[in-house]
Amino acid sequence: MQAVALTRYLPIDDPQSLFDCELDVPAPGPRDLLVRVEAVSVNPVDTKVRAPRPEVETQPRILGYDAAGVVESVGAEVAGFKPGDAVYYAGDITRQGSNARFQLVDERIVARKPGSLGFAASAALPLTALTAWELLFERMGYAFEGGGDGRVLLVIAGAGGVGSVAIQLAKLAGFSVVATASREESAAWCRDLGADHVVDHRQPLAPQLQALGFEAIDVALNFADTDRYWTELGELLAPQGRVGLIVEPAGPLRIGDPYKAKCIGIHWEFMFARPKFGTADMDQQGRILARVAELVDAGRLRTTARETLSPINAANLREAHRRLESGRTVGKLVLAGW
Repeated sequence: MQAVALTRYLPIDDPQSLFDCELDVPAPGPRDLLVRVEAVSVNPVDTKVRAPRPEVETQPRILGYDAAGVVESVGAEVAGFKPGDAVYYAGDITRQGSNARFQLVDERIVARKPGSLGFAASAALPLTALTAWELLFERMGYAFEGGGDGRVLLVIAGAGGVGSVAIQLAKLAGFSVVATASREESAAWCRDLGADHVVDHRQPLAPQLQALGFEAIDVALNFADTDRYWTELGELLAPQGRVGLIVEPAGPLRIGDPYKAKCIGIHWEFMFARPKFGTADMDQQGRILARVAELVDAGRLRTTARETLSPINAANLREAHRRLESGRTVGKLVLAGW
């Protein structure tokens, strides 16, 4: 089968950082689906996993943690899917990824793709939708219906992949949403997704929020730089507020005052935790994706796909990684077709 892989961890401008290759089609285990991949999207995790380091793989490693495609065959214990089903999923970081013509994925973390979207638009959603949903409605515990009523929520990096979904989900839950963006293009994107206000994350946040009438915020979702905003968010959050994080800090964080004094809840989200550790509730990811598909088909949630490159090959994936590493992408970059 066609695949894009790596054996060494190199700068993206090196042609060997991601290369085209031919590999055997894998055979499904008992609970696996073998999916014929039709579209993929690229996330920061792809660039972080590929980042330069001395390690050398003995076998080609396939990245890719968002996909939409068609079930080709199923394992002996699969009950929820059959060949021909159109599905979408984010996958498991401990297994081979989606940048291949065929991929194995556990049925418990898969759902049927939105019927109203094509494969490319569907492939933009799984990782970011799972991240935002798990953080808001499971880690933080807000109710999907009315959980944000009367509360102000700040999304740092609102135009990014996760931010683009988080804005929409937060609005559906009833929050007043303030997003951060630094360019007019990204600010317009945030507003179009439903953000009530947009502030510039290159400038101090407190004066901008005060100018909008917010002396404090109830919830902060930091999808950018954990270290950079840590002190500032501790000052901005209201007593008993909550902060959500997805980016590993570069150094130690002080979790005492004002976080302790205000009893601020600190919530980490790592979308791969359930499949990586095989948790008892691993199938919750399939249920979340099914709910997301329902919301999309009902017109309440929209895809965040912004641009599609074709076909899926090493050259286009290197270009997608290069753009993502620039820090200037808006929404999601998708690749489709072979």
